[in-house]
Amino acid sequence: MSIKTIERTPSAYGYPLLIKNLLDNPVRQFPNQEIVYGDFKRQSYQETRERIGRLASGLAGLGVRPGDTVAVMDWDSHRYLECFFAVPMLGAVLHTVNIRLSPEQILYTINHAEDDVILVNTEFLPILEIIRDRIEPVKKLVLLDDTGQPPATRLDISTEYEDLLAAGDPAYKFPDFSEDARATTFYTTGTTGLPKGVYFSHRQLVLHTFGVMAALMGTGQGRFNRDDVYLPITPMFHVHAWGIPYVATVLGVKQVYPGRYIPEHLLHLIERENVTFSHCVPTILQMLLSSPQVDETDLSRWKVIIGGAALPQALAKQARDRGVDIFAAYGMSETCPILTFAQLKPHMLDWDEDRQLEIRCKTGLPVPMVELRVVDDAMNDLPHDGKTPGEVVVRAPWLTQGYLKDPRHSEALWRGGYLHTGDIGVIDAEGYLKITDRLKDVIKTGGEWISSLELEDLILKHPAVAEAAVVGLPDLKWGERPLALVVLRPEREVDEAAIRAWLQNFADQGVISKWGIPDRVLFIEAIPKTSVGKLNKKAMREQYATLIQAG
Repeated sequence: MSIKTIERTPSAYGYPLLIKNLLDNPVRQFPNQEIVYGDFKRQSYQETRERIGRLASGLAGLGVRPGDTVAVMDWDSHRYLECFFAVPMLGAVLHTVNIRLSPEQILYTINHAEDDVILVNTEFLPILEIIRDRIEPVKKLVLLDDTGQPPATRLDISTEYEDLLAAGDPAYKFPDFSEDARATTFYTTGTTGLPKGVYFSHRQLVLHTFGVMAALMGTGQGRFNRDDVYLPITPMFHVHAWGIPYVATVLGVKQVYPGRYIPEHLLHLIERENVTFSHCVPTILQMLLSSPQVDETDLSRWKVIIGGAALPQALAKQARDRGVDIFAAYGMSETCPILTFAQLKPHMLDWDEDRQLEIRCKTGLPVPMVELRVVDDAMNDLPHDGKTPGEVVVRAPWLTQGYLKDPRHSEALWRGGYLHTGDIGVIDAEGYLKITDRLKDVIKTGGEWISSLELEDLILKHPAVAEAAVVGLPDLKWGERPLALVVLRPEREVDEAAIRAWLQNFADQGVISKWGIPDRVLFIEAIPKTSVGKLNKKAMREQYATLIQAG
């Protein structure tokens, strides 16, 4: 029996899934809704649509053609949101540059992505000055400026952003083209090797938007609806700020972009703009909750998604004590990124706070259209008993189809027809995933797996501990043994024996194995992190293995 495809009337419109089609309805329905950039600018959705047209028109005037690449180096701003739409709607590719990388890494990504135009904030001109003679070829530069003062630079600036828009056409007509056209490119920030380019089509970004929206909208815990006020605290260069700005725009909500992430400024915006929905990594939330200004800020209406790293229960409890509706999410650069949300099911809403907290800190339930499995080395599914760990592999409409210009790593990523996350996890009887470690970070001691994330979570429950990380170091007898790195809270004192005794108590309760108690606990000033705030365990293993071997 053959598959019957639909017949298309010659005059029928196929409606390709293009980013431009995310924009029209919210502009028509909520033309006066606000988009705010810190203390610098307020504009309506209608004005934003006109500026998107002007930007595309201006870029075309600079010579940008379909298939060309436009890079952006900026803080989180209304300009970045405009680029999220205008560049791909033009048929060009948006390259969101991670401004926290080293100049050499930024040079690599600019050349590898083959950027044709770079939109650069005044603050990042020194980076381009360092690498300008090695950029291939010389690019056209558009200045993004909040100072109003001409910058002192040796770079050849083609124009300033607002001047470019002023000369553009607000009614610029965006063309139709294949929904499989590449819309965005950005680079993973792993701890080994050069950054890897991931890329997404218009179709993938549209489907990710609606998949995430389907998971977040409605009633119950952790919902994002049209009456919310949105403030992203995840860099817009990092996986499209997790794709939520596209969701926020489709919903027509008020959006607030903060610029730099300064805790007092963020709390000020939350209070002034009545922000109700955000997302960030755990380190940013910890900074906010530790700020003296937090006591002057009402957080009782604030819903916050935590991703990028595990959500420790101790941190979640701090947030819950202030009324924050906090819950975890999971994804990675290669997955666009969202795969799961740790929202409570309706029957869990009557549970006590501690029991709910366990769910909020799990990795979560797959959002619609995500197929997620935990498998062994032979790709066999493992029991959903909350205990049996395996690698997390996924399929979804919005996963990167490979690494840019890197077929070898692309095939490794997609071996067996599933995207391999490199994460170790368990799935419980309710269907919730819990990541227990990275495949490369899991500690194997005496043939047993020890979860560094579980140990970190338990250490963080100690009242004197501000930050913690656990890594495995080589051991002649056991293969590996865990090392705990601890940052103490101000004016708190505790010694190595106290931390080990704290963990011994959990071992006595059967929460962890006694073999999981670290042999060494080191107290340090700061935990090494990557450019996007993740724990840099490769750096830790190298640094502290050397120190311990040296005595």
